[in-house]
Amino acid sequence: MKSKVLNGLLLIGLAYFSYLLLLISLQYVPFRVDAAFLRIKTDEVKLPYYVPFFKAHVFTSFFLLLAGFTQFSNWIRKHYQNVHRYMGWSYITILLLISAPSGLVLGYHANGGWTSQFAFILLGILWIYTTTQALRFALQKQWTIHRNFMIRSYALTLSAISLRLFKWIIVAVWHPLPMDTYRIVAWLGWVVNIAIAEIIIYKKSQVN
Repeated sequence: MKSKVLNGLLLIGLAYFSYLLLLISLQYVPFRVDAAFLRIKTDEVKLPYYVPFFKAHVFTSFFLLLAGFTQFSNWIRKHYQNVHRYMGWSYITILLLISAPSGLVLGYHANGGWTSQFAFILLGILWIYTTTQALRFALQKQWTIHRNFMIRSYALTLSAISLRLFKWIIVAVWHPLPMDTYRIVAWLGWVVNIAIAEIIIYKKSQVN
């Protein structure tokens, strides 16, 4: 019972923060280069490739968050296997072909200097690796290993939410300089997530 309540609360939290991320994405509709985050990227938006990659990343990453609702629901996996399979293939295809490559480009141009850039590029590389491995083991029908890599992949996907959550907490409590905050959350946003993912995987292995 406690497990069901906790899972329900987690789903509600994920839905709420996904909604907030949607609101952030909608700031760029209709698309303008003087909206929200792009207001501080005046040099980058002049590059011929930056804006297309930014659009690709912003408008596909939200779908990846939604896909998690179908990939980690035991009920959907048992009763609607085709939905689980279709959304899983969509998640992997969009991530590997659009979201992750565009994320690497944005990471290269990240604010905060080389520490932030390295953090986001490493995030992108791990995102591609974990998702590729999830696909590999699905094709081999090694479902437990596939599930573990999907947990890791989705944990990295959730960095879109956790980065902003950590930023809000750090600014509210410590009031650091904006670029110092960005350097910190560039790492916290995904390192904490992947650590939690490993704990979840370990606990699942103990149950099994």
